[in-house]
Amino acid sequence: MRNLKQHFGIGLLLLVVVFGLIGCGEAEKTVIPVVTNPFEGATVGTDSTLEIATWNLEHFAKNGDKTLAVVLQAVEAMDIDIIALQEIESFSSFRNLRESLVSWEGDRATSAGYAMNLAFLYRVDGDLQVDSVYEILVDYSREFPRRPFVLEGRYKDIPIVVINNHLKCCGDGYITEEYDDEETRRRDAMILLDDFIRVNYAGKNVVVVGDMNDTLTDEAVRNVFQNFLDAPDHYLFVDMDIATGPASGWSFPGWPSHLDHILITAPLFPAYQGAETLVQVVPLHAFMRDFTEFDSKVSDHLPVVLKLEL
Repeated sequence: MRNLKQHFGIGLLLLVVVFGLIGCGEAEKTVIPVVTNPFEGATVGTDSTLEIATWNLEHFAKNGDKTLAVVLQAVEAMDIDIIALQEIESFSSFRNLRESLVSWEGDRATSAGYAMNLAFLYRVDGDLQVDSVYEILVDYSREFPRRPFVLEGRYKDIPIVVINNHLKCCGDGYITEEYDDEETRRRDAMILLDDFIRVNYAGKNVVVVGDMNDTLTDEAVRNVFQNFLDAPDHYLFVDMDIATGPASGWSFPGWPSHLDHILITAPLFPAYQGAETLVQVVPLHAFMRDFTEFDSKVSDHLPVVLKLEL
């Protein structure tokens, strides 16, 4: 009898809903609310450009499903082709993010200590073709506590190499000759990376991205990036204007400082001069209550993006 009542009750409810939806006359219709993406105004990508971003997601997923939901919305809204990620600690959360994104794939490294792994998300429904993802400089754990993670592919059949990094943090701002000095380790990492690029990716379109844990604007004697800055015919930090600009535009607002960088090699210089070029920190926190809320739910870093027309 109880089951019969249950079925009758459900049937009656369905009849009420049906009449409410399709009833005659001036009967009110049920209105289903449209769920909007709060980050819609943060769109960067277009169908005619290649976008590459770097984003430290700080202990992803630091606030569980809340983090996952917000990052999913942000990625969908920004509409970027390749996103290099840092601090992807939870493989299951990364897998859920990747599988929840329509027409996206992704790869996560597994070699970093404390699970502070690098990862890539990339679109598979457009002009981008990813051929391989792999680690380099695997024998240099002092210089690279997280091995550089490389994505090789083609955009509109033009070869592209993206090198994702997360350098050693901290320090006192000075380079010494002490073996474990943080700035010295970062400087030595950049020297190794420069040598690797010149030998293995000569003449290729290379984009070096990541949380570099240091600023571009230090004086030469204590600038860990000086080897790249001293080679303007070969390399260009495309986010230099951000680094020298106001603190309100930096990628690490809580400090505040600008630690997340994008470096390109000479074959990309002509594309960088194009009319569609854009380099910016994406102010995702502006679409939430404030940066404190963004930090608690997502990360203490904001994404930095480069847009090029190849």
